[in-house]
Amino acid sequence: MRVPLSILDLAPVGRGQTAADSFATSVAVAQRAEQLGYERVWYAEHHNIPAIASSATSVLIAHVGAQTSTIRLGAGGIMLPNHAPLLIAEQFGALAAMYPDRIDLGLGRAPGSDEATMYALRRNPRSAETFPDDVLELQGYLTGQTRVPGVEAIPGKGSNVPLYILGSSLYGARLAAALGLPYAFASHFAPAALEAALAAYRAEFRPSEKLERPYAMVGVNVLAVDNPDAARAQLQSIRRARAVGLFGRRFGLGSLDASDEQADEILAAGAAPHVDEMLTYTAAGTPAEVRGFLDEFLRLTDADELITVHPAPDAEDRLRSLTLLAETMEPATR
Repeated sequence: MRVPLSILDLAPVGRGQTAADSFATSVAVAQRAEQLGYERVWYAEHHNIPAIASSATSVLIAHVGAQTSTIRLGAGGIMLPNHAPLLIAEQFGALAAMYPDRIDLGLGRAPGSDEATMYALRRNPRSAETFPDDVLELQGYLTGQTRVPGVEAIPGKGSNVPLYILGSSLYGARLAAALGLPYAFASHFAPAALEAALAAYRAEFRPSEKLERPYAMVGVNVLAVDNPDAARAQLQSIRRARAVGLFGRRFGLGSLDASDEQADEILAAGAAPHVDEMLTYTAAGTPAEVRGFLDEFLRLTDADELITVHPAPDAEDRLRSLTLLAETMEPATR
């Protein structure tokens, strides 16, 4: 089965690295993806996470856009409750003016952070409750049909930046269906509701001016390597990083300063089942093994597009993974 292949780049910061190193790798990833025929590269809004450098999402998109030519770039996603819809319309309207027909805007309602960070963002804990209305307000600014009399997004008005609803539960699936928008499910880290969410999205979908039929995108981790031993080593590194990132504070450890031995202790102390559940949809191995896993994943989901996450700890390994994946899956471009 041939479907478009895309990338979610979390802009990771590894041990001994800086944000500048991460951004340089993001440029290299996007350039390689463009050469290989990937559909799009998305960046996610996260805050107060030392191992992720994509907090200023629109700034990162602008940086990568200046060093690529054709590949679509966007947010996967902007956590809209953190922002006024007008500001996001202006930011992505500006990006669309810089890079015509290349910008996407995926929207989520999670905070992308913890409670203390929510406070630092001046985020109202109840702001997620207005997410559907905020999406419609944002859509109005981008289409030039503002819902706030006398207020326009400049730039942004009439840019028609395409919107996508992101989610890991039935909530986002049903909202995307009701609004007639594409839906992207975060199965690369929250797999539990994947099948139920896709079923709800397709069953409840209402055609819109933007989309005639459901368009489902699904996330999957990919560790494509030249030999199986490398896949096992990379997967163990990812398990350690996830364990420290999720539970390290309980042990007084930061996500970038824990040793492998300390990470293994956290896994053994009870983190392993949670981490492994998050990694349920991970294609790891040689190109043939990865292809076999993804063929089964596509049969399970009937997805219209794969959003691949290449979480290998080393930048060269990430570039190698997306190269091997493209060679074995032959990305279908539209």
